[in-house]
Amino acid sequence: MSAQCAGCRDGQGLDFDISMAFQPIVNIRTGQPFAFEALVRGVDGSGAGSVLSRVDDKTRYAFDQKCRVTAIQLAAKLYDPRSSEMLSINFMPNAVYEPRACIRMTLETAEQCQFPLERIIFEFCENERVDPDHLLKILKAYRSMGFKTAIDDFGAGYSGLNLLAQFQPDLVKLDMELIRNIDTDQAKRKVVRHTLAMLTDLGIEPICEGVETAGELEVLQDLGVTLIQGYVLAKPSFERFDRGFNLAA
Repeated sequence: MSAQCAGCRDGQGLDFDISMAFQPIVNIRTGQPFAFEALVRGVDGSGAGSVLSRVDDKTRYAFDQKCRVTAIQLAAKLYDPRSSEMLSINFMPNAVYEPRACIRMTLETAEQCQFPLERIIFEFCENERVDPDHLLKILKAYRSMGFKTAIDDFGAGYSGLNLLAQFQPDLVKLDMELIRNIDTDQAKRKVVRHTLAMLTDLGIEPICEGVETAGELEVLQDLGVTLIQGYVLAKPSFERFDRGFNLAA
């Protein structure tokens, strides 16, 4: 517990620094950014893999805290207070031992940076193996504090439908493997169409991520998807918000 508490208290248990790139999630109906997802990078802009390879069980608590703080500090300098654009932060459920204790540094940073809490989305990756009861405790606590919640890579991991039956997050990001070549794969199109219908029935907003081609984008538009993330619109931008989307793709 001491390593956990130290990591959550000061986030200083790392022997390396990090930064963030931001990739927009675009509302293709309005042409405006719905949110920017914070993606960890090295301070020189190096990819996530080079950073994550240095994280182990001893440092994951501090790493999780450092990612949250860094994302908020950078985003506070970049977001448009006149808009409704959100900040999406990935978190590691296995690095949260008690939701209300581990959120303190996030709350303090947001207050210091004057970043609105209601603009923060916490998303977790479904392919991280985690105790379902622990995950539900985290998600319910975050919702009670006013944060939005999201499942990333839905359809690729361990929780899936069982989690949705117990908790309905605000957003679900469909796994990019379901999106890849959807314009030429009838089976994928059917799976995505029915998944979208299910999410709509549950009152959950879908996001299709990893969209890379104009053909994929066109099919998703035809299926009624509003929120899109992927290279076809914009790549992650190091330490900045890119609002110049390629909507003509």
